[in-house]
Amino acid sequence: MSPFIDSQKQRVLVVDDQPINLKILGQALSGDYQVLVASNAEQAIQIAMTQQPDLILLDIIMQGMDGYQTCRTLKQDPRTVNIPIIFSTSMDSEEDEVKGLEAGAADYITKPYNLALVKARVRNQMQLKKKTDLLEKLVSLDGLTEIPNRRYFEQQYEVEWRRAQRAGSNLSICMIDIDFFKQFNDNYGHGAGDICLQRVAHILLDNAKRSGDLVARYGGEEFVVLLPDTELEEAKVVTERLRASVEALAISHHFSACAKVVTISAGFATCRPGFGQDKGLLLEEADRYLYEAKQQGRNRVRGDVYSLGVG
Repeated sequence: MSPFIDSQKQRVLVVDDQPINLKILGQALSGDYQVLVASNAEQAIQIAMTQQPDLILLDIIMQGMDGYQTCRTLKQDPRTVNIPIIFSTSMDSEEDEVKGLEAGAADYITKPYNLALVKARVRNQMQLKKKTDLLEKLVSLDGLTEIPNRRYFEQQYEVEWRRAQRAGSNLSICMIDIDFFKQFNDNYGHGAGDICLQRVAHILLDNAKRSGDLVARYGGEEFVVLLPDTELEEAKVVTERLRASVEALAISHHFSACAKVVTISAGFATCRPGFGQDKGLLLEEADRYLYEAKQQGRNRVRGDVYSLGVG
């Protein structure tokens, strides 16, 4: 971690195996950005994956893995693919620049540094990143509930599935359905139905408390909760807490056949993803347990380990 940290600023990761270059760029950029530093490719990749900088300034010629391979590695990982990379190098031929851009770099700066030019190019990339992040946020949110939508869930599910494969850790999913929601809409009106969906969405969000947990609207009155690194018993506790939190909202629903307030049914499933497995099967298993919960009277949770996925 760099000594130039300020948590309120955008983050730039400077990668160079020469300490003097790290110092020059760190001091030049620390007034406007958080500056993280790495002295080799392996360290840079680890920081990029865990700290998620907004931009990477990457030296090309380094001991061990060079900048081209580092760039390709970052662009092949879903966690880092969208981080823009500016190559930093003493090589200034057109062929070198083309090679860098083909590897996935967004821009190119040459040594010795013209710090005014470095700052301008970093600023341009940071402004573009802000706009890109804003657009990505807008297309990733459900317009009604303002929580993540199905598209965003599917992206994150892919990321967490791969992470669990590499780590050999468990992954849990919870599928949720609002009980007798059609009857709620038919009798109270679609305006009240929209408010109900918003309130349920946000109470689910409030009760999925860990930073890695994800609550998303899956479609209609159905929600999905992604629980990384979560064992079966913990998934059961979380799912039951979600069910109880919705019931505790006490939204009147006199047309429900299972309660006088709005409730949910939920199914959850846990697995340890193996390489070559279909991640869609875990979703199907959670959905099967949701159906079981509804068949057994609703306002309840059902779930288990997905045995084919446990190593």
